[in-house]
Amino acid sequence: MASEELQQVLKLIEERPRPLVNPTRQQIREAMEQRSFPATDAATVIPVEANGVPGEWVTVAESDPNRRVLYFHGGGYVYGSPVTHRRLCEDIARAGGCAVLNLDYRLAPEHPFPAAVDDAIAGFKFIHANGPEGAGAAESMFVAGDSAGGGLTLATLLAVRDQGLNLPNAAIAISAWTDLANTGESVTSLAEDDPQKSSVSMLEELADQYLAGADAETPLASPLYADYSGLPPLLMQVGGAEMLLSDTTRAAEQARAAGVEVVEEVWDEMFHVWHQFAPLLPEGQQAIERIGEFINHHA
Repeated sequence: MASEELQQVLKLIEERPRPLVNPTRQQIREAMEQRSFPATDAATVIPVEANGVPGEWVTVAESDPNRRVLYFHGGGYVYGSPVTHRRLCEDIARAGGCAVLNLDYRLAPEHPFPAAVDDAIAGFKFIHANGPEGAGAAESMFVAGDSAGGGLTLATLLAVRDQGLNLPNAAIAISAWTDLANTGESVTSLAEDDPQKSSVSMLEELADQYLAGADAETPLASPLYADYSGLPPLLMQVGGAEMLLSDTTRAAEQARAAGVEVVEEVWDEMFHVWHQFAPLLPEGQQAIERIGEFINHHA
């Protein structure tokens, strides 16, 4: 049974100010940053260029600089930034005793597919050889992300494997958008009840902006359609009340069928990337603690 705080958080989501009428893309991006939870004073945030891609190292006192996580924010490949996800990266750094590189990958439609994947690979190569304290090989590496960033996490693993690079120890996909063709059963069955007020038309619009004419079933854009053979262990978390539920359950099934070790967690009554409300929501903090346990187990 969900916590009492869940209803309070859902009310907060329902009542939060909406963007202006017909806002520009930039206004939406700025509004997302303004309403995100800031990092606490316990976090250290260090801007960095990761092989030409901007980002920031997020660390806390518990962070081991040689245990590194490359994090991809969500936002449909069109929105989101390191600012919107800085607090979540801080919470993961604390739970997993790691340093998190919060990557500022290029966004569509200014930079459509495969720009995000190219930036992700650049970031991945960077954390292999560099940490928050400078050059030095990583002792353990992880890739993680939420929503579009969850899909990008899986795409990065595929690209790393196919390019013959050293795979990370494991990866974490939160509420992952794995199917830009949006064929999942939950995309329609849960659309009206989705607490985040997502819609099929919104997903289609975001997919069109990112794909820019590319096939929606291209594996590096929609990892649901990929061969998962040889990938490292996966933790896949998704809310039971969100439209993208099927994106996780189907991708997890694909990965298991290919012999990948998958920990699949469907959190009852939770909404899309509920982790971002961890400062207010016990289930958000608990999910982050599970991520920390997963990182500690595979470090």
